Amino acid sequence: MTQNKFTLAEERIPKRWYNIAADLPKPLPPVLHPGTLKPVGPDDLAPLFPMALIMQEVSRDREIDIPEPVRDIYRMWRPTPLYRAHRLEKALGTTAKIFYKYEGVSPAGSHKPNTAVAQAFYNKEEGVTKLVTETGAGQWGSSLAMAGAFFGLSVKVYMVKVSFNQKPYRRALMETYGATCVASPSSETNSGRQILAADANSNGSLGIAISEAVEVAATSGDTKYALGSVLNHVLMHQSVIGIETIEQMEQAGVVPDVIVGYTGGGSNFAGLTFPFIGQQLRGGKKLRVIACEPAACPSLTRGRYAYDFGDTSHMTPLVKMHTLGSTFMPPGFHAGGLRYHGMAPLVSHLKELGIIEAEAFTQTECFAAGVQFARCEGIVPAPEANHAVRGAIKVALEAKAMGTSPVILFGLCGHGHFDMQAYMDYAAGKLEDRSYDQAALDQALAGLPKVAAE
Repeated sequence: MTQNKFTLAEERIPKRWYNIAADLPKPLPPVLHPGTLKPVGPDDLAPLFPMALIMQEVSRDREIDIPEPVRDIYRMWRPTPLYRAHRLEKALGTTAKIFYKYEGVSPAGSHKPNTAVAQAFYNKEEGVTKLVTETGAGQWGSSLAMAGAFFGLSVKVYMVKVSFNQKPYRRALMETYGATCVASPSSETNSGRQILAADANSNGSLGIAISEAVEVAATSGDTKYALGSVLNHVLMHQSVIGIETIEQMEQAGVVPDVIVGYTGGGSNFAGLTFPFIGQQLRGGKKLRVIACEPAACPSLTRGRYAYDFGDTSHMTPLVKMHTLGSTFMPPGFHAGGLRYHGMAPLVSHLKELGIIEAEAFTQTECFAAGVQFARCEGIVPAPEANHAVRGAIKVALEAKAMGTSPVILFGLCGHGHFDMQAYMDYAAGKLEDRSYDQAALDQALAGLPKVAAE
């Protein structure tokens, strides 16, 4: 009986990733070389990524096989559970049915290993021995550190300084897996030194940390760069979340009416929603899909859809996305994984096409939602995931007021076990709703690259 149960679970682990590029009604705008403003080719990206990932980045194939060594590691935590939040429904007095897909059961505690393991595998296959990356809250850094340990790769992580100081246990987890973790901006790179020269007390940002990591990869012959969000291949690797959820909801005899996910760079949101959106684009049920983001770093709701750099020091190619400007410095709120100036091009594209909508929430209302969820369902969400919890609760309360009974699905991307200081601050009334500087945002947007015929 036990063997049959395990066999059944393994059969439900997806064998192929889903690539939404195959179903887009309008192609994604090309990635541009910052010097020539011409579309980049594989050779332009070769210093940073292994060729297998570059080909996935530009692929239009609907499905791409998941290598068996990757699936073998996925078996450690996949398939992840889908739960119905009965106690939360009762507490809200809603007529809605609320389901959530829980990715916090992975060894690193979030959805990030879905792509970290894949990226480590492809780099190992190409003979790479060292990886460098950035991390905000630390979920991506700890996941790549774990994947590096599995494949015998050296990993260096530049962690946004405000999170480096706020989340020492995430740093400790990376080091336990064998990675080196450095507070960013650092004095190790030209990019970091330039930022520190301008502001010695800089809290850092994901854009700055990306600059440092990219600089190391671009100037080191034995090191490749790994990114935990934003890029097409990263979002595709996360599609295992939505693929599993479709099957699980079919087994439960329900179909979602509304899907809610949080967005920072876009990978968790895409992983849950893209397989469902793909069905819709191929003639399936029309869904309401809501991307929830922090009001203090609102790229989808306040940013401009334009070509921009992915990093602060302008070392990356130009991608068309919703952006607050590459020099934008968000305040140091606790959801460190959402402190990024841009949004994944694919997510941005769907927003422009009207296929998804976006809403911004303050951190105190998100923590209030996270505490309510924990007291009802027992799981303490990560600060980033609290944005999705808040969005789902809002939809459920709207349904209550209107007397409707929608099926709501949201993604709970990870647990908050390493974020208890933030919950302590919230309980003590020390958590503030920090707003961005409008003048600084205007200045950052004024400095966007000039690209003709956007």
